[in-house]
Amino acid sequence: MGNSQVNWDGVPVRPKLPTKLAGAGIIIFVLLIVVAVLAFSSTVNIAGDQVGIVEKKLLGGKLPPDRIIAVDGENGIQADMLMPGWHFWKFPWLYKITKVNDLQIGDGFVGLVTAKDGQSLPPDTVYAPEWEEPDKMRDAKYFLTDGNGYKGPQLTVLKPGNYKINTKLFEVKTMPVLNVEVGQVAVIKSNVGPNVESEDRLVPVGNRGVWDSALKEGKYYYNTEAYEVTLIDIRQIKVSYTAQVEGGERKTGQPTKPITVRSADGFTFPVDVRITYKVEPANAPKAVAMIGGDELILDKLVTPRVRAIFRNNAEKVKALDYVQSRSLQEKQSSQMLKEDLEKNGITVLDISIGEIGDEASLGTLLKTLTDREIALQEQLTLEEQQRAAEKEKELKRTEQEAEEEMRLATATYGVKVAEEDKKKVVIAAEAEAEQIALVAEAKANAYEMISKVVGPDNAALLEIMKLVATDEIKITPDVMVNGGGTGGTTDALMGTMLKGMLDKEVKTK
Repeated sequence: MGNSQVNWDGVPVRPKLPTKLAGAGIIIFVLLIVVAVLAFSSTVNIAGDQVGIVEKKLLGGKLPPDRIIAVDGENGIQADMLMPGWHFWKFPWLYKITKVNDLQIGDGFVGLVTAKDGQSLPPDTVYAPEWEEPDKMRDAKYFLTDGNGYKGPQLTVLKPGNYKINTKLFEVKTMPVLNVEVGQVAVIKSNVGPNVESEDRLVPVGNRGVWDSALKEGKYYYNTEAYEVTLIDIRQIKVSYTAQVEGGERKTGQPTKPITVRSADGFTFPVDVRITYKVEPANAPKAVAMIGGDELILDKLVTPRVRAIFRNNAEKVKALDYVQSRSLQEKQSSQMLKEDLEKNGITVLDISIGEIGDEASLGTLLKTLTDREIALQEQLTLEEQQRAAEKEKELKRTEQEAEEEMRLATATYGVKVAEEDKKKVVIAAEAEAEQIALVAEAKANAYEMISKVVGPDNAALLEIMKLVATDEIKITPDVMVNGGGTGGTTDALMGTMLKGMLDKEVKTK
Protein backbone atom coordinates (compact mmCIF):
# COMPACT_ATOMS: atom_id res chain seq x y z
CA MET A 1 0.00 0.00 0.00
CA GLY A 2 3.04 2.15 -0.40
CA ASN A 3 3.59 4.88 2.20
CA SER A 4 0.00 4.94 3.39
CA GLN A 5 -0.65 4.13 6.96
CA VAL A 6 -3.47 2.16 8.55
CA ASN A 7 -4.76 2.12 12.07
CA TRP A 8 -5.32 -1.00 14.12
CA ASP A 9 -8.62 -1.50 12.44
CA GLY A 10 -7.05 -1.46 9.07
CA VAL A 11 -8.47 1.99 8.09
CA PRO A 12 -6.07 4.19 6.15
CA VAL A 13 -4.86 7.31 8.05
CA ARG A 14 -3.91 10.68 6.34
CA PRO A 15 -0.55 12.03 7.15
CA LYS A 16 -0.60 15.11 9.57
CA LEU A 17 0.57 18.64 8.41
CA PRO A 18 3.62 20.04 9.95
CA THR A 19 3.00 21.96 13.16
CA LYS A 20 4.46 25.26 11.84
CA LEU A 21 2.21 25.27 8.81
CA ALA A 22 -0.88 24.85 10.99
CA GLY A 23 0.15 27.72 13.22
CA ALA A 24 0.62 30.04 10.22
CA GLY A 25 -2.86 29.28 8.99
CA ILE A 26 -4.34 30.15 12.31
CA ILE A 27 -2.46 33.43 12.38
CA ILE A 28 -3.67 34.37 8.91
CA PHE A 29 -7.22 33.55 9.83
CA VAL A 30 -6.98 35.64 12.91
CA LEU A 31 -5.44 38.50 10.93
CA LEU A 32 -8.23 38.33 8.41
CA ILE A 33 -10.78 38.49 11.19
CA VAL A 34 -8.97 41.47 12.71
CA VAL A 35 -8.78 43.25 9.35
CA ALA A 36 -12.47 42.57 8.76
CA VAL A 37 -13.35 43.90 12.20
CA LEU A 38 -11.15 46.95 11.70
CA ALA A 39 -12.57 47.59 8.22
CA PHE A 40 -16.14 47.25 9.46
CA SER A 41 -15.58 49.45 12.49
CA SER A 42 -13.89 52.20 10.39
CA THR A 43 -16.63 52.36 7.76
CA VAL A 44 -19.22 55.15 8.02
CA ASN A 45 -22.39 55.49 6.01
CA ILE A 46 -23.89 59.00 5.70
CA ALA A 47 -27.53 59.15 4.63
CA GLY A 48 -28.72 61.44 1.86
CA ASP A 49 -30.21 64.04 4.23
CA GLN A 50 -27.19 64.10 6.53
CA VAL A 51 -23.59 65.22 6.79
CA GLY A 52 -20.82 63.84 8.97
CA ILE A 53 -18.96 66.21 11.30
CA VAL A 54 -15.40 64.86 11.72
CA GLU A 55 -13.30 65.30 14.87
CA LYS A 56 -9.70 64.08 14.64
CA LYS A 57 -8.31 62.63 17.88
CA LEU A 58 -4.67 61.75 17.15
CA LEU A 59 -1.73 62.27 14.85
CA GLY A 60 -2.73 65.76 13.71
CA GLY A 61 -0.94 68.16 15.97
CA LYS A 62 -2.40 71.08 17.90
CA LEU A 63 -4.66 73.83 16.51
CA PRO A 64 -3.48 77.42 16.63
CA PRO A 65 -4.63 78.97 19.91
CA ASP A 66 -7.17 81.28 18.24
CA ARG A 67 -8.83 78.58 16.10
CA ILE A 68 -11.45 75.93 16.89
CA ILE A 69 -11.83 74.42 13.40
CA ALA A 70 -8.96 72.52 11.73
CA VAL A 71 -8.26 73.19 8.06
CA ASP A 72 -4.83 71.44 7.75
CA GLY A 73 -5.53 68.10 9.44
CA GLU A 74 -4.82 69.27 12.98
CA ASN A 75 -6.48 67.52 15.87
CA GLY A 76 -10.00 68.72 16.57
CA ILE A 77 -13.15 69.53 14.55
CA GLN A 78 -12.36 69.38 10.85
CA ALA A 79 -13.62 71.97 8.37
CA ASP A 80 -14.33 69.28 5.79
CA MET A 81 -17.48 67.23 6.33
CA LEU A 82 -18.45 63.73 5.18
CA MET A 83 -21.04 63.93 2.42
CA PRO A 84 -23.76 61.25 1.91
CA GLY A 85 -22.35 57.78 1.03
CA TRP A 86 -19.89 55.18 2.39
CA HIS A 87 -16.60 56.32 3.94
CA PHE A 88 -13.78 53.90 4.89
CA TRP A 89 -10.88 53.83 7.30
CA LYS A 90 -12.45 56.30 9.65
CA PHE A 91 -11.10 54.45 12.66
CA PRO A 92 -12.97 55.20 15.87
CA TRP A 93 -9.73 55.54 17.80
CA LEU A 94 -8.61 58.20 15.27
CA TYR A 95 -11.85 59.97 14.34
CA LYS A 96 -15.14 60.79 15.96
CA ILE A 97 -17.93 61.08 13.42
CA THR A 98 -21.14 62.92 14.33
CA LYS A 99 -24.04 62.61 11.94
CA VAL A 100 -26.10 65.79 11.58
CA ASN A 101 -29.33 66.24 9.67
CA ASP A 102 -29.48 68.84 6.91
CA LEU A 103 -30.50 72.31 8.01
CA GLN A 104 -34.02 73.19 6.80
CA ILE A 105 -35.28 76.78 6.40
CA GLY A 106 -39.02 76.79 5.78
CA ASP A 107 -41.04 79.21 3.65
CA GLY A 108 -41.59 82.52 5.35
CA PHE A 109 -38.41 82.22 7.36
CA VAL A 110 -34.77 83.20 7.07
CA GLY A 111 -31.62 81.77 8.68
CA LEU A 112 -29.38 84.14 10.64
CA VAL A 113 -25.82 82.81 10.63
CA THR A 114 -23.13 83.27 13.26
CA ALA A 115 -19.60 81.96 12.60
CA LYS A 116 -17.76 80.53 15.62
CA ASP A 117 -14.34 80.79 13.99
CA GLY A 118 -12.60 83.09 11.54
CA GLN A 119 -10.87 86.43 11.46
CA SER A 120 -11.68 89.02 14.06
CA LEU A 121 -14.18 91.64 12.94
CA PRO A 122 -12.76 95.02 11.93
CA PRO A 123 -12.92 97.75 14.59
CA ASP A 124 -16.33 99.42 15.11
CA THR A 125 -17.97 96.51 13.29
CA VAL A 126 -20.67 94.24 14.71
CA TYR A 127 -21.59 92.17 11.63
CA ALA A 128 -19.40 90.57 8.99
CA PRO A 129 -19.75 92.02 5.48
CA GLU A 130 -22.26 90.39 3.16
CA TRP A 131 -20.95 87.66 0.87
CA GLU A 132 -21.40 88.18 -2.86
CA GLU A 133 -21.50 84.37 -3.30
CA PRO A 134 -23.41 82.88 -0.33
CA ASP A 135 -22.64 79.29 -1.41
CA LYS A 136 -18.93 79.88 -0.76
CA MET A 137 -19.69 81.16 2.72
CA ARG A 138 -21.24 77.78 3.61
CA ASP A 139 -18.02 75.96 2.60
CA ALA A 140 -16.30 75.85 5.97
CA LYS A 141 -12.78 75.28 4.62
CA TYR A 142 -13.08 78.08 2.05
CA PHE A 143 -14.60 80.35 4.69
CA LEU A 144 -11.59 79.85 6.97
CA THR A 145 -8.91 79.98 4.25
CA ASP A 146 -9.21 81.76 0.93
CA GLY A 147 -12.55 83.30 1.84
CA ASN A 148 -11.09 85.16 4.83
CA GLY A 149 -14.39 84.84 6.66
CA TYR A 150 -15.01 86.80 9.82
CA LYS A 151 -15.96 85.37 13.15
CA GLY A 152 -19.28 86.56 14.51
CA PRO A 153 -22.73 87.44 13.10
CA GLN A 154 -22.98 87.41 9.32
CA LEU A 155 -25.01 89.82 7.20
CA THR A 156 -25.54 87.03 4.70
CA VAL A 157 -28.64 85.01 5.51
CA LEU A 158 -29.95 81.62 4.43
CA LYS A 159 -33.11 81.74 2.36
CA PRO A 160 -35.76 78.98 2.50
CA GLY A 161 -34.26 75.61 1.49
CA ASN A 162 -32.18 72.61 2.70
CA TYR A 163 -28.51 73.13 3.55
CA LYS A 164 -25.57 70.85 4.35
CA ILE A 165 -23.68 72.93 6.85
CA ASN A 166 -20.93 72.42 9.37
CA THR A 167 -22.84 73.13 12.56
CA LYS A 168 -19.61 73.21 14.58
CA LEU A 169 -18.56 76.31 12.63
CA PHE A 170 -21.92 77.90 11.88
CA GLU A 171 -24.74 78.48 14.30
CA VAL A 172 -28.05 79.24 12.57
CA LYS A 173 -31.11 80.86 14.11
CA THR A 174 -34.39 80.78 12.20
CA MET A 175 -36.42 84.01 12.12
CA PRO A 176 -39.56 85.13 10.22
CA VAL A 177 -38.86 86.79 6.90
CA LEU A 178 -39.40 90.55 6.70
CA ASN A 179 -42.91 90.78 5.23
CA VAL A 180 -44.19 94.26 4.33
CA GLU A 181 -47.94 93.99 3.81
CA VAL A 182 -50.28 96.12 1.71
CA GLY A 183 -50.82 99.48 3.37
CA GLN A 184 -47.40 99.43 5.03
CA VAL A 185 -43.83 100.48 4.44
CA ALA A 186 -40.76 99.31 6.33
CA VAL A 187 -38.28 101.84 7.65
CA ILE A 188 -34.79 100.37 8.10
CA LYS A 189 -32.32 101.40 10.77
CA SER A 190 -29.04 99.82 9.71
CA ASN A 191 -26.41 98.83 12.25
CA VAL A 192 -23.88 98.17 9.51
CA GLY A 193 -22.29 100.16 6.73
CA PRO A 194 -20.25 103.36 6.55
CA ASN A 195 -20.93 106.15 9.00
CA VAL A 196 -22.05 109.39 7.33
CA GLU A 197 -23.03 112.75 8.77
CA SER A 198 -26.68 113.77 8.55
CA GLU A 199 -28.60 116.81 9.76
CA ASP A 200 -32.05 115.21 9.65
CA ARG A 201 -31.02 111.82 11.11
CA LEU A 202 -31.53 110.12 7.74
CA VAL A 203 -28.80 108.47 5.65
CA PRO A 204 -28.67 107.09 2.10
CA VAL A 205 -29.54 103.41 1.71
CA GLY A 206 -26.53 101.17 2.54
CA ASN A 207 -25.10 103.43 5.23
CA ARG A 208 -25.35 103.10 8.98
CA GLY A 209 -28.42 104.81 10.43
CA VAL A 210 -32.06 105.31 9.39
CA TRP A 211 -32.35 104.92 5.62
CA ASP A 212 -34.00 107.82 3.83
CA SER A 213 -36.04 105.47 1.62
CA ALA A 214 -38.59 103.00 3.01
CA LEU A 215 -39.20 99.48 1.70
CA LYS A 216 -42.52 98.99 -0.07
CA GLU A 217 -44.78 95.94 0.19
CA GLY A 218 -43.08 92.59 -0.42
CA LYS A 219 -40.86 89.97 1.25
CA TYR A 220 -37.24 90.78 2.10
CA TYR A 221 -34.51 88.36 3.22
CA TYR A 222 -32.71 90.64 5.65
CA ASN A 223 -30.83 89.97 8.84
CA THR A 224 -33.43 91.63 11.04
CA GLU A 225 -30.91 91.86 13.88
CA ALA A 226 -28.48 93.84 11.76
CA TYR A 227 -31.29 95.84 10.19
CA GLU A 228 -33.87 97.02 12.70
CA VAL A 229 -37.27 97.20 11.03
CA THR A 230 -40.12 99.56 11.89
CA LEU A 231 -43.37 98.92 10.04
CA ILE A 232 -45.42 102.07 9.40
CA ASP A 233 -49.10 102.13 8.43
CA ILE A 234 -49.51 104.49 5.43
CA ARG A 235 -53.31 104.31 5.34
CA GLN A 236 -55.59 107.03 6.72
CA ILE A 237 -55.85 106.86 10.50
CA LYS A 238 -58.85 108.33 12.30
CA VAL A 239 -58.78 108.93 16.04
CA SER A 240 -61.68 110.20 18.16
CA TYR A 241 -61.01 111.99 21.41
CA THR A 242 -64.49 111.24 22.68
CA ALA A 243 -66.12 109.32 25.49
CA GLN A 244 -66.25 106.22 23.30
CA VAL A 245 -64.10 105.01 20.42
CA GLU A 246 -66.09 104.87 17.22
CA GLY A 247 -66.03 101.81 14.95
CA GLY A 248 -63.00 101.34 12.72
CA GLU A 249 -60.85 103.90 14.52
CA ARG A 250 -57.35 103.58 15.88
CA LYS A 251 -57.25 103.07 19.63
CA THR A 252 -54.77 105.17 21.52
CA GLY A 253 -52.47 103.77 24.16
CA GLN A 254 -53.99 106.26 26.58
CA PRO A 255 -57.62 106.18 27.75
CA THR A 256 -59.95 107.60 25.12
CA LYS A 257 -61.69 110.72 26.38
CA PRO A 258 -62.66 114.21 25.22
CA ILE A 259 -60.12 117.02 25.44
CA THR A 260 -60.67 119.17 28.51
CA VAL A 261 -60.07 122.90 27.91
CA ARG A 262 -60.33 126.04 30.03
CA SER A 263 -61.73 129.28 28.62
CA ALA A 264 -60.56 132.84 29.24
CA ASP A 265 -63.44 133.42 31.68
CA GLY A 266 -62.61 130.37 33.78
CA PHE A 267 -65.00 127.71 32.46
CA THR A 268 -63.58 124.17 32.22
CA PHE A 269 -65.40 121.91 29.79
CA PRO A 270 -64.84 118.87 27.49
CA VAL A 271 -64.57 119.12 23.72
CA ASP A 272 -65.07 116.14 21.38
CA VAL A 273 -62.36 116.18 18.72
CA ARG A 274 -61.84 113.89 15.73
CA ILE A 275 -58.65 113.87 13.70
CA THR A 276 -57.72 112.04 10.50
CA TYR A 277 -54.06 111.83 9.51
CA LYS A 278 -51.67 109.65 7.56
CA VAL A 279 -47.98 109.07 7.03
CA GLU A 280 -46.94 109.41 3.39
CA PRO A 281 -44.48 106.69 2.27
CA ALA A 282 -41.84 109.30 1.48
CA ASN A 283 -42.23 110.79 4.97
CA ALA A 284 -42.17 107.49 6.89
CA PRO A 285 -38.36 107.48 7.48
CA LYS A 286 -38.56 111.04 8.83
CA ALA A 287 -41.41 110.12 11.18
CA VAL A 288 -39.52 107.08 12.51
CA ALA A 289 -36.27 109.03 12.93
CA MET A 290 -38.06 111.83 14.79
CA ILE A 291 -40.60 109.84 16.83
CA GLY A 292 -40.71 106.06 16.25
CA GLY A 293 -43.37 103.54 15.17
CA ASP A 294 -47.14 103.86 14.78
CA GLU A 295 -47.95 103.71 18.49
CA LEU A 296 -45.30 106.26 19.39
CA ILE A 297 -46.46 108.57 16.59
CA LEU A 298 -49.98 108.49 17.98
CA ASP A 299 -49.29 108.47 21.72
CA LYS A 300 -46.14 110.61 21.85
CA LEU A 301 -46.82 113.09 19.05
CA VAL A 302 -50.36 113.35 17.68
CA THR A 303 -52.34 113.08 20.91
CA PRO A 304 -50.19 115.52 22.96
CA ARG A 305 -50.17 118.08 20.13
CA VAL A 306 -53.95 117.86 19.63
CA ARG A 307 -54.56 118.41 23.34
CA ALA A 308 -52.06 121.25 23.62
CA ILE A 309 -53.30 123.19 20.60
CA PHE A 310 -56.99 122.96 21.52
CA ARG A 311 -56.26 123.99 25.10
CA ASN A 312 -54.12 126.93 24.02
CA ASN A 313 -56.80 128.18 21.62
CA ALA A 314 -59.55 127.87 24.24
CA GLU A 315 -57.59 130.03 26.69
CA LYS A 316 -57.87 132.99 24.32
CA VAL A 317 -61.69 133.23 24.21
CA LYS A 318 -64.64 133.18 26.56
CA ALA A 319 -66.64 129.98 26.89
CA LEU A 320 -69.76 131.33 25.20
CA ASP A 321 -67.71 132.70 22.32
CA TYR A 322 -65.94 129.33 22.00
CA VAL A 323 -69.27 127.52 21.75
CA GLN A 324 -70.57 129.99 19.17
CA SER A 325 -67.36 129.99 17.07
CA ARG A 326 -67.02 126.23 16.54
CA SER A 327 -66.07 126.53 12.84
CA LEU A 328 -63.46 129.18 13.60
CA GLN A 329 -61.92 126.99 16.32
CA GLU A 330 -61.83 124.05 13.90
CA LYS A 331 -60.11 126.14 11.24
CA GLN A 332 -57.52 127.64 13.59
CA SER A 333 -56.67 124.35 15.31
CA SER A 334 -56.53 122.45 12.02
CA GLN A 335 -54.08 124.93 10.51
CA MET A 336 -51.86 124.89 13.58
CA LEU A 337 -51.83 121.08 13.76
CA LYS A 338 -51.03 120.73 10.08
CA GLU A 339 -48.03 123.00 10.38
CA ASP A 340 -46.85 121.42 13.63
CA LEU A 341 -47.16 117.74 12.63
CA GLU A 342 -45.83 118.28 9.10
CA LYS A 343 -42.43 118.98 10.67
CA ASN A 344 -42.40 115.36 11.86
CA GLY A 345 -43.61 113.82 8.60
CA ILE A 346 -47.31 113.54 9.60
CA THR A 347 -49.98 114.78 7.18
CA VAL A 348 -53.20 116.02 8.80
CA LEU A 349 -56.23 115.40 6.57
CA ASP A 350 -59.12 116.59 8.72
CA ILE A 351 -59.97 118.07 12.12
CA SER A 352 -63.53 118.33 13.41
CA ILE A 353 -65.14 119.40 16.68
CA GLY A 354 -68.15 117.47 17.96
CA GLU A 355 -69.94 118.15 21.22
CA ILE A 356 -68.74 121.12 23.27
CA GLY A 357 -69.32 121.00 27.02
CA ASP A 358 -72.02 119.15 28.94
CA GLU A 359 -74.72 119.87 31.52
CA ALA A 360 -72.28 119.72 34.41
CA SER A 361 -69.71 122.11 32.93
CA LEU A 362 -71.71 124.51 30.77
CA GLY A 363 -75.34 123.87 31.76
CA THR A 364 -76.11 127.44 32.90
CA LEU A 365 -74.11 128.98 30.11
CA LEU A 366 -75.75 126.81 27.49
CA LYS A 367 -79.21 127.71 28.87
CA THR A 368 -78.28 131.36 28.53
CA LEU A 369 -77.15 130.66 25.01
CA THR A 370 -80.39 128.80 24.30
CA ASP A 371 -82.50 131.66 25.68
CA ARG A 372 -80.48 134.12 23.69
CA GLU A 373 -80.92 132.02 20.60
CA ILE A 374 -84.68 131.81 21.17
CA ALA A 375 -84.89 135.59 21.66
CA LEU A 376 -82.79 136.08 18.58
CA GLN A 377 -85.02 133.78 16.59
CA GLU A 378 -88.13 135.58 17.85
CA GLN A 379 -86.58 138.91 16.92
CA LEU A 380 -85.70 137.55 13.54
CA THR A 381 -89.25 136.24 13.16
CA LEU A 382 -90.71 139.64 14.09
CA GLU A 383 -88.38 141.39 11.72
CA GLU A 384 -89.31 138.93 9.06
CA GLN A 385 -93.00 139.56 9.68
CA GLN A 386 -92.42 143.32 9.53
CA ARG A 387 -90.55 142.93 6.32
CA ALA A 388 -93.41 140.82 4.98
CA ALA A 389 -95.95 143.46 6.02
CA GLU A 390 -93.90 146.18 4.40
CA LYS A 391 -93.62 144.10 1.30
CA GLU A 392 -97.39 143.48 1.31
CA LYS A 393 -98.06 147.20 1.81
CA GLU A 394 -95.65 148.05 -0.93
CA LEU A 395 -97.30 145.47 -3.14
CA LYS A 396 -100.77 146.96 -2.56
CA ARG A 397 -99.46 150.44 -3.18
CA THR A 398 -97.83 149.23 -6.33
CA GLU A 399 -101.04 147.52 -7.43
CA GLN A 400 -103.10 150.69 -6.72
CA GLU A 401 -100.61 152.84 -8.56
CA ALA A 402 -100.73 150.40 -11.42
CA GLU A 403 -104.54 150.51 -11.42
CA GLU A 404 -104.54 154.34 -11.33
CA GLU A 405 -101.99 154.43 -14.08
CA MET A 406 -104.19 152.10 -16.07
CA ARG A 407 -107.22 154.33 -15.51
CA LEU A 408 -105.21 157.40 -16.44
CA ALA A 409 -103.93 155.67 -19.47
CA THR A 410 -107.48 154.63 -20.40
CA ALA A 411 -108.82 158.18 -19.89
CA THR A 412 -105.94 159.65 -21.80
CA TYR A 413 -106.54 157.18 -24.55
CA GLY A 414 -110.30 158.04 -24.49
CA VAL A 415 -109.49 161.75 -24.81
CA LYS A 416 -107.23 161.00 -27.66
CA VAL A 417 -109.94 158.87 -29.27
CA ALA A 418 -112.54 161.62 -28.73
CA GLU A 419 -110.21 164.18 -30.20
CA GLU A 420 -109.63 161.92 -33.13
CA ASP A 421 -113.38 161.30 -33.50
CA LYS A 422 -113.94 165.07 -33.31
CA LYS A 423 -111.36 165.64 -35.94
CA LYS A 424 -113.01 162.94 -38.00
CA VAL A 425 -116.47 164.55 -37.64
CA VAL A 426 -115.08 167.96 -38.47
CA ILE A 427 -113.27 166.61 -41.43
CA ALA A 428 -116.42 164.73 -42.53
CA ALA A 429 -118.56 167.88 -42.10
CA GLU A 430 -116.09 169.98 -43.89
CA ALA A 431 -115.96 167.40 -46.63
CA GLU A 432 -119.73 167.24 -46.81
CA ALA A 433 -120.05 171.06 -46.80
CA GLU A 434 -117.44 171.26 -49.45
CA GLN A 435 -119.26 168.61 -51.44
CA ILE A 436 -122.58 170.41 -51.01
CA ALA A 437 -120.96 173.65 -52.01
CA LEU A 438 -119.45 172.02 -55.02
CA VAL A 439 -122.76 170.42 -55.95
CA ALA A 440 -124.63 173.65 -55.39
CA GLU A 441 -122.09 175.53 -57.36
CA ALA A 442 -122.32 172.98 -60.16
CA LYS A 443 -126.07 173.11 -60.09
CA ALA A 444 -126.05 176.89 -60.05
CA ASN A 445 -123.77 176.95 -62.99
CA ALA A 446 -125.95 174.44 -64.78
CA TYR A 447 -129.13 176.36 -63.94
CA GLU A 448 -127.56 179.60 -65.10
CA MET A 449 -126.64 178.06 -68.39
CA ILE A 450 -130.15 176.56 -68.78
CA SER A 451 -131.71 179.89 -67.90
CA LYS A 452 -129.74 181.57 -70.60
CA VAL A 453 -131.05 179.07 -73.11
CA VAL A 454 -134.73 178.56 -72.14
CA GLY A 455 -135.33 181.49 -69.95
CA PRO A 456 -135.63 181.73 -66.18
CA ASP A 457 -139.23 180.54 -65.92
CA ASN A 458 -138.68 177.53 -68.09
CA ALA A 459 -135.52 176.69 -66.28
CA ALA A 460 -137.36 176.78 -63.00
CA LEU A 461 -140.05 174.60 -64.39
CA LEU A 462 -137.51 172.06 -65.54
CA GLU A 463 -135.99 171.89 -62.08
CA ILE A 464 -139.41 171.41 -60.53
CA MET A 465 -140.13 168.54 -62.85
CA LYS A 466 -136.83 166.86 -61.87
CA LEU A 467 -137.73 167.06 -58.25
CA VAL A 468 -141.24 165.68 -58.94
CA ALA A 469 -139.63 162.80 -60.79
CA THR A 470 -136.87 161.96 -58.26
CA ASP A 471 -138.81 162.57 -55.02
CA GLU A 472 -142.15 161.12 -56.23
CA ILE A 473 -144.06 164.28 -55.30
CA LYS A 474 -147.78 164.11 -55.96
CA ILE A 475 -148.89 167.11 -57.90
CA THR A 476 -152.60 166.27 -58.38
CA PRO A 477 -155.36 167.10 -57.51
CA ASP A 478 -153.87 169.65 -55.19
CA VAL A 479 -152.63 171.84 -57.99
CA MET A 480 -154.86 174.62 -58.78
CA VAL A 481 -154.27 176.69 -61.84
CA ASN A 482 -155.48 180.17 -61.55
CA GLY A 483 -155.41 182.27 -64.60
CA GLY A 484 -153.26 181.65 -67.51
CA GLY A 485 -149.65 181.95 -68.27
CA THR A 486 -146.55 180.15 -67.29
CA GLY A 487 -146.00 182.04 -64.13
CA GLY A 488 -149.17 180.91 -62.55
CA THR A 489 -148.52 177.34 -63.39
CA THR A 490 -145.09 177.49 -62.05
CA ASP A 491 -146.20 178.97 -58.83
CA ALA A 492 -148.83 176.33 -58.43
CA LEU A 493 -146.36 173.53 -59.07
CA MET A 494 -143.82 174.93 -56.66
CA GLY A 495 -146.39 175.15 -53.95
CA THR A 496 -147.47 171.60 -54.46
CA MET A 497 -143.81 170.43 -54.51
CA LEU A 498 -142.99 172.22 -51.28
CA LYS A 499 -146.00 170.64 -49.60
CA GLY A 500 -144.90 167.22 -50.80
CA MET A 501 -141.37 167.71 -49.45
CA LEU A 502 -142.74 168.78 -46.06
CA ASP A 503 -144.98 165.73 -45.90
CA LYS A 504 -142.04 163.44 -46.73
CA GLU A 505 -139.92 165.01 -44.05
CA VAL A 506 -142.70 164.48 -41.47
CA LYS A 507 -142.99 160.81 -42.45
CA THR A 508 -139.30 160.20 -42.10
CA LYS A 509 -139.35 161.61 -38.60
